[in-house]
Amino acid sequence: MKLSEKEVEIIEILEKDARIPMETLAKMVELTVEETEAIVKKLEETKVIVQYAALVDWRKVDGHEGVTAMIDVKVTPKRGVGFDEVAERIYRFPEVKSVYLMSGAYDLSVVIEGRSMSEVAQFVSEKLSTLDSVISTTTHFILKKYKHDGTVFDQGDQDRRIVVSP
Repeated sequence: MKLSEKEVEIIEILEKDARIPMETLAKMVELTVEETEAIVKKLEETKVIVQYAALVDWRKVDGHEGVTAMIDVKVTPKRGVGFDEVAERIYRFPEVKSVYLMSGAYDLSVVIEGRSMSEVAQFVSEKLSTLDSVISTTTHFILKKYKHDGTVFDQGDQDRRIVVSP
């Protein structure tokens, strides 16, 4: 879909702050509120804007820390559908947050969330690795999130670093 410069500008602004008031957005792109609302509605209806989401630092919510893992998956593609069929089977699991087709040493990158490392391990051993097309998996647990979708986490932690002098 070919978009106008104004439409792209609106998308870029909303991608950074989806809660921006429509009046402010209209001023930023030098359109009327009505024109801006019509563009946003069109972008939503055509699924250019897929959804609006909040970026949450769950470590700050007691009892909701959880575990995130990135899993490298090697698969055998199926004739006629390539990687799409196995990717679809994987992304249908509720634990799976993202699935990407990759270039390089493995085929798919799968991001999952669980309550504990053992829950993630159970998902990998009982659900993911048992799929017909899956050849192998390598699981990487995320230890600390520094930046996500352009947002830096824990900027205040800089003041709490321990400096050891020689």
